[in-house]
Amino acid sequence: MEPIDFSLLALFARATFTVKLVMLLLMAASVWGWAIIIQKHIAFRAARRAAARFDKAFWSGEPLDGLFSEVGVNPKTAPERIFAAGMTEWHRSHRDSGAMIPGATARIDRSMDVAIARESERLNGGLPFLATVGSTAPFIGLFGTVWGIMNSFEEIAQQQNTSLAVVAPGISEALLATGLGLLAAIPAVIFYNKLSADSGKIVGGYEVFADEFATLLSRESDD
Repeated sequence: MEPIDFSLLALFARATFTVKLVMLLLMAASVWGWAIIIQKHIAFRAARRAAARFDKAFWSGEPLDGLFSEVGVNPKTAPERIFAAGMTEWHRSHRDSGAMIPGATARIDRSMDVAIARESERLNGGLPFLATVGSTAPFIGLFGTVWGIMNSFEEIAQQQNTSLAVVAPGISEALLATGLGLLAAIPAVIFYNKLSADSGKIVGGYEVFADEFATLLSRESDD
C-alpha cells in the first residue's frame, strides 16, 4: 500500500471544490490582511515623523503667516492640512477693516475638526477589513471543516470501511480549513488592536495641536 501524502499541497489537491474555495478565500484574506498591516505600519511611521517635523516648525517662533505661506495651498502632510484649514478660516474671518467676524473661533475649531476627521478616516482605512477577517475567518474555516468531514463520512459510507487509512485523509483536509482560518484571524485581531491604538494616539496628537493652535488664534483675536 502506497503511503498517503499529507503535505499541505496534497491536502489541498484532495479537498472537494467547496473546501478548496474556502481555503483560497482564507489565503487571499490573509495575504490582503498582511498587506494592510505592512502598509499601515509604513503610513503611521510617516505620520509620526511628519507630526514631529511640523511641531518643530510650528513652535520655532516663525510667524504663522510665514509658515502658512511655506505650507502653500496644497499641504502634503496631515498636520499641515489641519494647520492650513485653521489658517484659511482665520483669514476668512477678518473683515476688510481688520476686525474679526463674530463666531470666528467656533468656525476655526469646526474647520480643524473636519480636517482631523478626514485624517482619521485616512489613518483608519483598511482596519475594518482586519476586524472583519479576525471575526469571520475562524467561522469560514469551520464551515470548510464541517463540509470536509461531511464528505469524509459520505466516503466512509460508500466504501463501508472505517479504517484509519480511509478516515484520516478526509479529516486532515477538513481540519486544514480551520487551521487556515485561524492563521488568517489571529494576526488580523492582534494587529487590528495595535493599529487602532496607534491611530488613536496619532489622532489624539492632532487634536492636541488643534486645541493649542486655536488658543493661539484666540489670543490674537483678543489683542
